[in-house]
Amino acid sequence: MKRRSFLGLAASGTILLNQKTFAHTVKPSRVVILGAGFSGLSAALTLFDKKIDFVVLESRNRIGGRVFTHKIDEQADLRVELGAEWVGESHEEVKKLCERFKIQLNDNRFDTDLFFRGKYSKVNKWDFDVEWKKKLEGLLGKFKNFNTDQQKAFDRLDWWRYLVNNGIPENDLYFRELLDSTDFGESIRHVSAYAAISEYAYSSKKNEMDLKMEGGNSTLANKIADLIGREKILTDHHVEVIIQNGKGITVKCANGKTFDADRVICTVPTFALSKINFSPVLPKSKLHAIDALQYARINKCVGLFSQRFWKREDFDMITDTPAHYFYHATKNQNHARGALTSYSIGEKADMFGWHGDDYRRQTLIDSIRPVGDARNYLQKVANYNWGQDNYSKGAYAIYGTGQWFTLQPELKKNHLNVHFAGEHLAEWQGFMEGAIVSGRDAALEAI
Repeated sequence: MKRRSFLGLAASGTILLNQKTFAHTVKPSRVVILGAGFSGLSAALTLFDKKIDFVVLESRNRIGGRVFTHKIDEQADLRVELGAEWVGESHEEVKKLCERFKIQLNDNRFDTDLFFRGKYSKVNKWDFDVEWKKKLEGLLGKFKNFNTDQQKAFDRLDWWRYLVNNGIPENDLYFRELLDSTDFGESIRHVSAYAAISEYAYSSKKNEMDLKMEGGNSTLANKIADLIGREKILTDHHVEVIIQNGKGITVKCANGKTFDADRVICTVPTFALSKINFSPVLPKSKLHAIDALQYARINKCVGLFSQRFWKREDFDMITDTPAHYFYHATKNQNHARGALTSYSIGEKADMFGWHGDDYRRQTLIDSIRPVGDARNYLQKVANYNWGQDNYSKGAYAIYGTGQWFTLQPELKKNHLNVHFAGEHLAEWQGFMEGAIVSGRDAALEAI
């Protein structure tokens, strides 16, 4: 059974909105794609391979969307990810694209230290309760055989409640809160138990935190853009209006530009989608789903250090401090200098976003103190708060209790000849893999 395989069933139950005048029976002559993130670029690449004309409209002044490689040290050519970080061992489509474009995938796995309640424990010196680990493995195994009704029952619980109901020891519950919240971007009290357990049941040993692209993950975006043609991707083109009629679709941008097409593939996150005026208007059920879906508040604060005082190239550390989770951001990049990323969620992320670099520097220094005196090495910080991003208002979608089986099917439905894609609509939701597969599938459906 595929991970979250019910999605195929949900899609087959979709009620198509196409009336006779809108129905398409021949290949489109032109497609407009909204968004030049990985979903939009994947859709564009699919159309390019099928020799169908397209144009990509992107509101930002760059491509890549929520994939955002940043050169933190020009002289040393050290690159970090301010957006999406990992390629999982199970992410077959990303791996195929990297092979196609000759992008090397480097091992980006870490072994985790713990700084909890003032005590620092190195890797292999702390762990979950043995009996609980065994029980959880059994629960994950049983979940793979659940039918849709049983899965829906899971969706009505939050992950915290499910763990408590199954007798997780108190200390282990704290550990899961710290660790699992980094996967979802909010407290596990806010996450559907179905969304959580389906991820852990089908993920790799390191929960898909396995690989990273040589030169940074934006390398793939740039390779795709070079192949399909940079002139086909128009940045600073913010879409405001989509008008559909029996003759086709007209897309209007804030800069006054207008584009005509037979199909539209919309890959933008729901916050950006909510700002587009549709004619005919979107159904009330889809509007409700757009408003109901939240995105994770995640902040990535990267510190550049003159020395890699953390010693281990595979260093990461989960903490109960405001910095939340540290990992070595320049692994596999050969230089004396190096960078650590603080990955924080929820209210912790808000604090990094609201305050300036002085706060960020001091928070990094205080939170990493059991590993070394960072005051001697910290050179600068780079920060990005996805909760304050103008286009997404979050890093990736977070499905709360009762939302996976209700919101996602609505968000996936076509609106006449407008098709929808994005990481929030994918089996591998929240990953580059999901965005790529979703964009590809939407393009194939549109033609």
